[in-house]
Amino acid sequence: MSKIQKFFKGGGGSGYSKGKGKGGPTPQEALARLRETEEMLTKKQEYLEARVAKELALAKKHGTRDKRAALQALKRKKRYEKQLSQIDGTLSTIEFQREALENSHTNTEVFKNMGYAAQAMKKVHENMDLDKIDEMMQDITEQQDIAQEITEALTRRVGDDFDEDELLEELEELEQEELNNKMKNVHLPSVPATQLPSHPASSKKRVEDDEDMQQLAAWAS
Repeated sequence: MSKIQKFFKGGGGSGYSKGKGKGGPTPQEALARLRETEEMLTKKQEYLEARVAKELALAKKHGTRDKRAALQALKRKKRYEKQLSQIDGTLSTIEFQREALENSHTNTEVFKNMGYAAQAMKKVHENMDLDKIDEMMQDITEQQDIAQEITEALTRRVGDDFDEDELLEELEELEQEELNNKMKNVHLPSVPATQLPSHPASSKKRVEDDEDMQQLAAWAS
């Protein structure tokens, strides 16, 4: 009987056959067995690690004083380390199998729930007719248009049907008439009766100065 079979306490064949039933084990049962196996191997791993440390301490203790005892301790240490290596490989395989089974179980549940949702949607849509839905949407659109027309009719001003251009033209005529009336009431100052002198006294002096400047310019040339 191999060491792995001893770890399973009774052999892999008998342990696996107990999980078999009509239709095989459920995913939950298989996952439980795998977790139990992982726990058992982990405990065995801890035990072997302790033995390795103990044998190493013995080998160091005997050293060269008792070479035979030291060599025996190292041999046992090597055997325990080999078993540890085998357990590491077994644990990796079991962990991979457990994760694959968990993912498979999750995918199964997801598929099942999606199937339930699809059936529910199908049941909801059984009583829905696309033609009736289109007809209903047309009725809704028509009623919305009617409601809009009613709103516009209720908010339309009564008696305000006038031509805005005519009103502006009439307003301009009123403004022009008011401006004409204001111009009539403006009093302009009266023209003085006395005749103003053609040249003020100061202007006469300025003319004489200009004549003198012209004569000087003529002499200079």
